[in-house]
Amino acid sequence: MANSPQARKRAKQNIVRRELNVSQRSAMRTQIKKFIKLVEAGNKEEATEAYRTASSLLDRSARKNLQNRNKASRLKSRLNTRLKAISA
Repeated sequence: MANSPQARKRAKQNIVRRELNVSQRSAMRTQIKKFIKLVEAGNKEEATEAYRTASSLLDRSARKNLQNRNKASRLKSRLNTRLKAISA
């Protein structure tokens, strides 16, 4: 365990930040799964709304360095492709 006061404080901060990151990452993944379910069900209107929410969460996670910005962009592109497929 940490010995100095600064190291103890840093350890506490790391625990809190990790919990926040896990929560935000989980929310993002859940929203992506909801979107995929709606697309597979063929529900275009709700899928469009779910895409907007998922896209926003992906951008936010990239901004907060929860994941690489290129990965977020790639996921958004793949989700958008699925959305367009049910529109056609």
